[in-house]
This record gives sequence, structure tokens and C-alpha cells, in this order.
Amino acid sequence: MHSKIVAAFRHAVEERDASSVIATLAPDITFNGPVTFHPFESLTIVRAAILPVLTVWQELTYVDELPGHDTVGLIFEASVGTVSAQGIDILRFNDAGLINHITVMVRPLIALQALADAMSYFTSPTRPASRGPS
Repeated sequence: MHSKIVAAFRHAVEERDASSVIATLAPDITFNGPVTFHPFESLTIVRAAILPVLTVWQELTYVDELPGHDTVGLIFEASVGTVSAQGIDILRFNDAGLINHITVMVRPLIALQALADAMSYFTSPTRPASRGPS
């Protein structure tokens, strides 16, 4: 039912194409990340998080898909620095067919910790504006 939007999302994430990822999202998107307790809500807020997320994940590849009627799971493998990770993006859709809810889960714990450390670079108030993560 949502195969075109799922394919577009998969391709955009694997290609690190932030604008194409955003094109698959509903204006009322809710993003539950693996690191933060509170969700990111609204396209404006999620848009600001997309580029850092795509930057931190390296070699992200979707390896399987769990199809459902209104929910799809995309299983991925990736790395953060030298740490390998496995995870799943759980996507839910609105009536217009756009993704309105994403939950990301990551394993093992060391990968989640590496992700949290890498993402903290983007949220640090003291980071230099002109350079990327080291």
C-alpha cells in the first residue's frame, strides 16, 4: 500500500539525500529517536535533525523490510565511527500516504552509545560552526 513512499524513503536515506527524505514526511511527523527520551514533533523540528542523522550514520544499508498495512519496519545495518550497528526504522503513515511517525531502534548498546556521542556534537552549544564531526 505504501510501497512507493517506502522505496523513496529507503533510497533517500541510503543516498544521504536529506531533501528527498523530507519529501516523504508528513507536516505533523513525530520522530522517536533511539537516543532522546522526548520525540521530535513537526516537520520543522525533524527537518533540522535529518542532516545530522544522515551525517553520523556511515554505510547505512537497509537489509530487510517488514511490510504491514499501516506500519512498515525497515531493518538496517550501519556504522558510527568504528562501531557496527543494527537497527530498525518503524514507519507509520497518514491517510495521504506520507510518513507521519518514525521510531528508530538500535543495537548493540555500544553502537547506541557511539550514536549518542556522535549526535552530541551537533547539539553542543560550543561546537565550531564550520567543521563537521571529528
